[in-house]
Amino acid sequence: MADAPPKPRISIVYCTQCNWLLRSSWMAQELLQTFADGLGEVALVPATGGRFEILVDGNVIWERKRDGGFPGVKDLKQRVRDVIDPTRDLGHLDRPKNEGLDT
Repeated sequence: MADAPPKPRISIVYCTQCNWLLRSSWMAQELLQTFADGLGEVALVPATGGRFEILVDGNVIWERKRDGGFPGVKDLKQRVRDVIDPTRDLGHLDRPKNEGLDT
């Protein structure tokens, strides 16, 4: 029996000078809650200089300076899903805002 491939590693690089630890740990918790069995690790990586980046297996999926701020939880989960499990349905996060509402 062959070993299963390693599960993805997510790194959240955050600026300690900017006090972004709480934001980073909240995002880590959201990802662990949603992708519990699909992730091998979520690491918080302290940095400086205003850095805030999210990487999946070393590939940047979000960079604060490039992407214009911090990701919303919906966008973050969709980007992670698109890399680790593109066919996965994220339920209400994948539906348009007004779907299911009586107007």
